[in-house]
Amino acid sequence: MPRPLARVLTLLELLQSGGIRPVSELADRLNVDERTVRRYAQRLLDIDVPVESVRGRYGGYRLAPGYRLPPLMLSDDEALAVLLGLIAGRRSGLTAATDTASETASAKIRRVLPERLRRRLDAVLGSLAFTDPPGTAPAPDPGVLLPIAEAVHHHRPISLRYTAGDGRRSERTLHPYGVVAHAGRWYMTAVDPSVGEDRTFRLDRIAEVRILPGSFAPPEASDPAQRVLTGLATAPYRHEVSLRVQGAVGDIGARLPAGLALVSQLPSPDGAHPDADPWCRVDLRVDRLDWLPAVLASLDRPFVIDRPVELRGLVETFARRLADSARRSPPPD
Repeated sequence: MPRPLARVLTLLELLQSGGIRPVSELADRLNVDERTVRRYAQRLLDIDVPVESVRGRYGGYRLAPGYRLPPLMLSDDEALAVLLGLIAGRRSGLTAATDTASETASAKIRRVLPERLRRRLDAVLGSLAFTDPPGTAPAPDPGVLLPIAEAVHHHRPISLRYTAGDGRRSERTLHPYGVVAHAGRWYMTAVDPSVGEDRTFRLDRIAEVRILPGSFAPPEASDPAQRVLTGLATAPYRHEVSLRVQGAVGDIGARLPAGLALVSQLPSPDGAHPDADPWCRVDLRVDRLDWLPAVLASLDRPFVIDRPVELRGLVETFARRLADSARRSPPPD
């Protein structure tokens, strides 16, 4: 891009930030003299961008109030970042829009790009492959996400309709204090003032959100992400698993599925060597036990199974299979 044209576009970006920008300030930002700034402003007027000149001690240039700018002007890096973000967000389930909205947004951005850049981006998108399968979780309705986010930001109560996992429907008044994206799903953390309890709600099960008058004080030292993980880990499942694992809390927690395991350090037993590794309590709630032996083996740390008893048998069977495989001789060439 020729340098004068690049500076004209930079001037437009500066004016987009709003307010009156003094000519001297614009000259410093563009590294040109004030006369050149006026010439660049005239170039914007020539392409129907309504730049206004404000006279007086605090005068300068500004865009006409209420004017909606023409399509985005993106650099190569910016265009690639936006399009890849839309694609990655749609595949992971973290985009708060339908597939149609993501596709139309991508199409609009590509239409306003220069032909050279559009061809290069098409080459990238056409050659791009993903190792992970696309997410299947439903995207949150923007009509739900946007008012909830506004209520969280301004500490405003909301009313909504909620459909639980078992199909039961309810109308609730809540004090929302966080929005969390986890494992392809969106969650809201909120306090239910009717019972004084902290709750977690899936956004795809929420309908008809209304922001109510008034305000509330969010919980002190609240961590919405940790609240979601704790809520998922303590949800009712078929099996309650309790283990003791030797190692630091951070090392063990990093090797276990987030949202399924609660890890806490146990007090050191009397007479323990001061340099000995600590032990941790690990609690999990799961629907199936068959995948846990492989996870426990991957920890590569001493562990004790407190419950359930059937998990011990599964670990013993898994260990025998590993030992049998290790003793097998390779087939002859």
